[in-house]
Amino acid sequence: MVIYKKLSPFYNLALFYFIVSFLLRIVLFFHPITQSSFSILESLKIFSLGLISDFFVFIIASVFLWLYLIFISNSKYNKPSGYIILGFLAALFIYVASGKSILDEYGGALPRIVLIFIGIKMALFSLLLFLPTLRDEIRYWLFAFVMFLYVLLILQNGLSEYFFWNEFGVKYNFIAVNYLIYTNEVIGNIMQSYPVIPIFSGLFLVTGIVTYFILKGSKKYIDEIPTFNEKIKISGIYIVLFLISLVAIPAFAKTENSKNVFVNELQANGLYKFYLAFQNNKLDYFKFYKTLPSEKAYSLLKQQFPAISGENTHRIISSDSLENHKNVVLITIESYSAEFMKMYGNKQNITPFLDSLAQKSVQFTNLYAAGNRTVRGLEAVTLCLPPTAGESVVKREDNKNKFSTGSIFKDKGYNVKFMYGGDAFFDNMQDFYSGNGYEIIDKSSFTPEEITFSNVWGVCDEDMYNKAIKVMNTEAKENKPFFNHIMTVSNHRPFTYPNNKIDIPGDIKSRDGGVKYTDYALRKFFAMASKQPWFKNTMFVIVADHCASSAGKTQLPLDKYRIPAFIYNTDLKPTKYNQLMSQIDLMPTLFGLLHFSYESKFFGQDVLKPDYKPRAFIATYQDLGLIKDNILTILSPKQQVRQFQLNLETKEGVAPEYQIDYNEKCMKTERTDLVNETISFYQTASDMLKKKKYQK
Repeated sequence: MVIYKKLSPFYNLALFYFIVSFLLRIVLFFHPITQSSFSILESLKIFSLGLISDFFVFIIASVFLWLYLIFISNSKYNKPSGYIILGFLAALFIYVASGKSILDEYGGALPRIVLIFIGIKMALFSLLLFLPTLRDEIRYWLFAFVMFLYVLLILQNGLSEYFFWNEFGVKYNFIAVNYLIYTNEVIGNIMQSYPVIPIFSGLFLVTGIVTYFILKGSKKYIDEIPTFNEKIKISGIYIVLFLISLVAIPAFAKTENSKNVFVNELQANGLYKFYLAFQNNKLDYFKFYKTLPSEKAYSLLKQQFPAISGENTHRIISSDSLENHKNVVLITIESYSAEFMKMYGNKQNITPFLDSLAQKSVQFTNLYAAGNRTVRGLEAVTLCLPPTAGESVVKREDNKNKFSTGSIFKDKGYNVKFMYGGDAFFDNMQDFYSGNGYEIIDKSSFTPEEITFSNVWGVCDEDMYNKAIKVMNTEAKENKPFFNHIMTVSNHRPFTYPNNKIDIPGDIKSRDGGVKYTDYALRKFFAMASKQPWFKNTMFVIVADHCASSAGKTQLPLDKYRIPAFIYNTDLKPTKYNQLMSQIDLMPTLFGLLHFSYESKFFGQDVLKPDYKPRAFIATYQDLGLIKDNILTILSPKQQVRQFQLNLETKEGVAPEYQIDYNEKCMKTERTDLVNETISFYQTASDMLKKKKYQK
């Protein structure tokens, strides 16, 4: 048989993919939201270069089809190879089913998914091994299923691109990536917004019909399975095209350079745009959110910072007291909600040490996390600016040489370090902190003797604190103050930690256990630190990175953003600060307590100053919120603005300053001043990052 006939599964699917992509471009070309006219040259560019891009993207996307096809054979079912392969699959199944595999360290549904996959693979292999007379028929239906799945995915992607364009007028961007993260909300929205049953019924019907015709033209591949030499030729052709595609796809993406945005979007391949969304991690505020004229936005910002001038936040912070260069240890605690603490109403006594330490500290009882992921918390305490749309600055390409808390300390002669018990490459922390002048201490810095317990996230908090004490003892001998930012890891799924430390065993994997062990490790850290000569000369700043959960009944549920925060030093008088504040205000407030004078670009403010105006920022990847005057204002893509009146729902037995539950009632009458103020904050922060005005 001629070799091209052996490639029939590829080119039949490719032809179908090109037809779907072409029809999709036609539909989007004439869609009402595509408010543009195109010249003949622009039209040719859209359809010709778009088709070429589709070809190369299909090559990459068909890698799983290639792997499936080249492993189709009869020889692997011969004795003894067939029994060896089946034995290996059975052993792998038992290993994963034991509950002690490496997959169980990740928790969640991953072990179950892998177990199901291996189980199905083992069952199908057994059928093909022990029922040789039915092997051809079983293989045909497996082949049909694979082709059905590819056809379904092609059609599903076409529909998704259409609905996404219908919403936003662009191909996939970071909002599409975000949709994968907030699966429950997205599925609920789809169920309520579209006639799902008719759509999917039609989708499966069309998929079945198309698969039938593709099978007719492709089944010769399994009727006459290619020889080993033919598979080598097929693989050679595919690998060459695959490598060319890796170069060609980004090259053709660079031709999307028209001044007409719709030309670029229609020419682009949606799947590649989706991939780029993962890489770029940001939403263009000015394209998707409500804006003000730049002059007005900065004019409103000046009302918050009277000392600024022009389109920036640069100002001089002056103190009338002598600067106090105490050491500073900032501890950001993983997933630590206010509701875990006794003062906020928790009755389980899972944070006894932090409950007691808070009473000896400067407490900030009404503080809100900027976001719902670790990188947002790190961004908030490091850069002290509102959470801009899309991914955190920590994970963006342009994340270096920013104006940061670390740069302030460096200017004051401090040693500056970021300490993390896991691999700092995770979430781009290594790139971000090293790019902003921090020295990194992470798991790779530990000797084997320094690690008593670790899981997938890194060493346990006790090991991290033991290491931190060693590092700080060394630093204290250098006659320079130190600033060390420690990020904890133990209060994270799978919630495993050393046994026999607390009354909740570490192998139970419970959230309460993770919280209680985190508290226990902090108590041990403070017990060790209190014996060191540098202890009394050190300010300890303790704050959560974000809450344990962000899901709620509303877009931005306030109770899911309330976090504990306090500053401890033996010389500080224990007090409570009960005014509304943001996570981005914590470090500027610390600088005030140290009487630092410095040039600032921070959006965060010293909340202890008399001119501070209470407000807080909370956000997801796409919803940007401002809390002020008991009103929550939310900016969303498509220039949407919503406002909610916040009504406190009092919890019995909890002091007023620790109440965290609010009913969010949608407002019918807009508070325009708060809308403009919200826009001002987020627009100017986005503008400064985009124009590189937030550099050191």
